[in-house]
Amino acid sequence: MADYKDPENTILMELKDGTVVIELMPDVAPEHCKRMKELARAGKYDNVAFHRVIDGFMAQTGDVQHANMEDGWNPSRAGTGGSDLPDLPAEFSKVPHARGALGAARSANPNSANSQFFISFKDNDFLNGQYTVYGQVTSGMEHVDAISRGEPPMNPDRMISVKVAADA
Repeated sequence: MADYKDPENTILMELKDGTVVIELMPDVAPEHCKRMKELARAGKYDNVAFHRVIDGFMAQTGDVQHANMEDGWNPSRAGTGGSDLPDLPAEFSKVPHARGALGAARSANPNSANSQFFISFKDNDFLNGQYTVYGQVTSGMEHVDAISRGEPPMNPDRMISVKVAADA
């Protein structure tokens, strides 16, 4: 196993081209980090599509309700669901939405984040203080850059598996 600084707060996301390593920030957004680990450990993110991928902006995924590639990928509904867990309160911070930042996707309601998240392709400072940042890609960003674009993509890429490094 690789030597991760904090394996309990490191996410290993397997994509078609390789592994993306994400360091969670439990000191910044403890509830969002806890939720991601809970859903990852339950296998809820496995085979979930990247349903909204905007070139020069971000790649969004995590709709465990409507974007599972095996349980009925539904492009017209992808992005409209969450998990069966309650929504999370916003945990806004001063951490910027820099390239590789993991941000919580939500509706217009700041306290509506649930299971969906996005990874920024570039610095998206206009999101700062409006969306919860709770992780940072530390390696494998080139695999995120290779995700198929579209809203939704014609042939969406998916998260093959998502694990907590401590469990891998």
